[in-house]
Amino acid sequence: MDVFSLTRALVDIESITGSEERIGDYVAGLLEPLFSRFGGRVEKMEVEPRRNNVLACIGEPRVTLSTHLDTVPPFIPSSEDGEFIWGRGACDVKGIIAAMICAAEKLLEEGVRNFALLFVVGEEKNSAGAFHAARHPRGSRFLINGEPTENRLAIGSKGALRYELRASGRMAHSAYPELGESAIEKLLDALARVRAIPLPQDPVLGPCTLNIGQISGGRAPNVIPDHAEASLMFRLVGDPAPLREAVARAVEGLAEAREILCIPALKLGALDGFETTVVAFTTDIPAFGGAWGEPFLIGPGSIHVAHTSEERVPRAQLAEAVTLYQTMVKRLLAA
Repeated sequence: MDVFSLTRALVDIESITGSEERIGDYVAGLLEPLFSRFGGRVEKMEVEPRRNNVLACIGEPRVTLSTHLDTVPPFIPSSEDGEFIWGRGACDVKGIIAAMICAAEKLLEEGVRNFALLFVVGEEKNSAGAFHAARHPRGSRFLINGEPTENRLAIGSKGALRYELRASGRMAHSAYPELGESAIEKLLDALARVRAIPLPQDPVLGPCTLNIGQISGGRAPNVIPDHAEASLMFRLVGDPAPLREAVARAVEGLAEAREILCIPALKLGALDGFETTVVAFTTDIPAFGGAWGEPFLIGPGSIHVAHTSEERVPRAQLAEAVTLYQTMVKRLLAA
């Protein structure tokens, strides 16, 4: 298989989270003849109706190459030039799927056995596919998780702590604000207090950061608002407990803070001969919970263009990733 044409074919299948059925069927259809030719097997693992993880095994898998099938919106079809392949998912992570499949093909042809490919749904929202896979392990001792790290082995990954803040007030005519209570003003005061929380630093992972990503509320300019909401996310570098306490104190008397998601920060393994990096984004690795083995994190492309209208992956990194994945599988099988 050709990694460049396969990347484009995958990008051109829309697979926004929740709509992974078509790409799952396509990937399974590619893998079934490949693995069956060498005595392997392919399995669809139903996570929810019309949403399947895809697992391909040869022998008893001790090393698993894994990434996700879904993308963020909106769908952007593929294009290419001499340097890059463009489109939604080009680096996050359709190119990585292609590189893993091409690496698997070469490994099979070389006679390498006892490894697996695992492609999961839902990483961009709630890691539903990874949580499902964690409940159905296959004995793998090592997990090579694919995300865009520019082909450097990530030795650390920040976590995430997501909140929804909700403030309540009392409606009134805006000409008589003293008769109402502004939920928006309360929310703004709560957010100001949250922004003032001192955030920790880690010598490997760097600083914890905060993003206030969404704000909504109110009914009309001439109505004192009775409701207001905000969504925010901290990128964790350590124990979330002190931050939880600080958020609770900051919003007290002004708003309700509801925790939506907590993914812990991770320190990951390294391998001799591989360049290393630290990433600020979260992955499916915490959701796997070690059920598929000791995790490693590496893949082609830059996270800086993922989720953007300029998403792309360098052709040179795609080709390099095929070789890197082969090398890692063989080295870990020998460990």
